[in-house]
Amino acid sequence: MKEALFYEKLPDGKVLCSLCPQNCKIGPDKAGFCGVRKNVDGKLYSLIYNQVSAVAIDPIEKKPLYHFYPGTQVLSLGTYGCNMHCGHCQNWHISHTALAHGLQKHKEVRDVSVEEISPEQLVKLALSNNARGIAWTYNEPSIWFEYTLDGAKLAKKNNLYTVYVTNGYINPEPLDMIGPYLDAFRVDIKGFSNKLYQKLCRVPDFAPILSATERAKKKWNMHVEIITNIIPTMNDSNEELTAIAKWTKETLGEETPWHITRFQPHLEYKHLPATPIETLEKAREIGLKEGLKFVYIGNVSGHPAENTYCPSCKKILIERTGYQLGEINLNPNSTCKFCGLPLKSFRLG
Repeated sequence: MKEALFYEKLPDGKVLCSLCPQNCKIGPDKAGFCGVRKNVDGKLYSLIYNQVSAVAIDPIEKKPLYHFYPGTQVLSLGTYGCNMHCGHCQNWHISHTALAHGLQKHKEVRDVSVEEISPEQLVKLALSNNARGIAWTYNEPSIWFEYTLDGAKLAKKNNLYTVYVTNGYINPEPLDMIGPYLDAFRVDIKGFSNKLYQKLCRVPDFAPILSATERAKKKWNMHVEIITNIIPTMNDSNEELTAIAKWTKETLGEETPWHITRFQPHLEYKHLPATPIETLEKAREIGLKEGLKFVYIGNVSGHPAENTYCPSCKKILIERTGYQLGEINLNPNSTCKFCGLPLKSFRLG
């Protein structure tokens, strides 16, 4: 265990965790909503520092990040637990593993295998595998904040880029602490209503996610890409999709990539159908109509909307099939090779 950052002691031996907007008040010998931050003798401890449940070398496109060092490999790793409890989670076996009986009781004993990887070992692992950076992913990275902070600091010292693949549910103070050491913030915007977040994620208010995403970009100059997994009957209305696209364009800028991905029946929502391709294409049209320049369709291998097109001349800038890249028609200074259009949203190298 490692003593946690961002908590305060309360009367009666309780503690207040202020890492994320759940702001859990945690009694003695209890864990918070995420199941991995525990009150031990009036102090809050992380149960997952350096506890790695999954590690791999991935193409950066798998995150998905399409405008951030395309074609590079990234060391990806996750732990277990989450500060949301999404009923459609693809990685539920690690994200939900700290939870038992819904959200009523937390397990101390892990039911996933883990290995210990120190921040120093993490950097050596990335360098020895010729990875260009490190991504904390697979489950919510902010819940093992202390570990990601130490790892990100060392990564920057070794010229590695750093990525959070996140639900964005983090308070401003911790975001500001890690902000100088994070390069990319790939964030889920799962919908655009409290009703959706309450039902899908067990989160009362999604406003902190929008605030954190804006703060990551504007205060810390992180590269930001948005993803929305479109679930039939849940977040596929024109109103919801228009709201996401409008907010993204007005708040983050017209070149911010929006990844629209296909839902597959799973977990609590296995009774729903897979997202029709027509719905994804409708969502893409909405995004483009609202002024976004780069709207991608994911989880549909071979779809033309996997490619990046120049907003001016409409020619292919980056050709993709799944995670594999074909031709790349971007100059090193992030301009279109065909018409010379400057594209501010790309980080190349």
